[in-house]
Amino acid sequence: MSDRTTPRPVDVIVVGCGYVGIELGRTLREAGYDVAGVRRSDDGLATVSAAGLEPVRADVTEPDSLKALPDADAIVFAASSGGRGAEAARRVYVDGLEATIREYGGRDSSPDRLVYTSSTGVYGDHDGEWVDETTPLEPESERGRILEEAERIALEATVERGLDGTVARFAGLYGPGRYRLERYLDGPVTEGYLNMVHRDDAAGAVAFLLAEDLARGDVVTVVDDEPVDRWTFADWLAGECGVDPPEKHTVEERLARESLSDSRRRRILSDKRCSNDRLRALGYEFEYPTFREGYRAAVAAYHP
Repeated sequence: MSDRTTPRPVDVIVVGCGYVGIELGRTLREAGYDVAGVRRSDDGLATVSAAGLEPVRADVTEPDSLKALPDADAIVFAASSGGRGAEAARRVYVDGLEATIREYGGRDSSPDRLVYTSSTGVYGDHDGEWVDETTPLEPESERGRILEEAERIALEATVERGLDGTVARFAGLYGPGRYRLERYLDGPVTEGYLNMVHRDDAAGAVAFLLAEDLARGDVVTVVDDEPVDRWTFADWLAGECGVDPPEKHTVEERLARESLSDSRRRRILSDKRCSNDRLRALGYEFEYPTFREGYRAAVAAYHP
């Protein structure tokens, strides 16, 4: 019997309740779920509380702190390394995920399932071809390889602890506070495909998988209906905002003009189109099925 002291049990706990996690928590709360959100800072906890969720302080890189987490029926592991290097990514996505599974798997009242939010960065470069959940993973960066390892942990280590794991593989997130219009309006814009999903649909898809009890032991790519060429997207956005189209670069021109880090070069060279056929087949309906709907609010608010 554990001697830990924890808050009251909840239906869902969101470990790393940040950009997507807050919206997920709101969505689940509106559907009648009791939700706790885990952050490590005072500001983060205040954001969780303001969203109407139960705030819990813990840090996945400090396993002892996880004893403070409440019992839950389901875990959503959405912690972020904050864009730091590979070492920080490993501490969060691999070590932190393992610690969370170990903590909950060892309890008398363990969760039923875990959803781990991954990234389409695990696919690597496919020369602009279509990829889906059956495509072999070929991550080209150390961070991508760490994310691939974390996916295996989410699907395999959970089984060892009596949980069902699900991987929700997010495309590039955008939405309130993350539209980054200037990146495409000011240019230069490098060729290649954009695979995107609005924050509300990233949260909505995870809530859907939980509510409908789907994709246990499986991977689901969470991306909208229309991967779009960056040049096409930039021209569309400029037209909608009433400004001139930006300067455009081919990949070769971009690589020749700038001194880039190895990781940045790999991102520029990584080109693919991600399919959402599996998520659609499960029955999820997008609020923002393409960038056109998703950027409507940002375009309306734009003032050159």
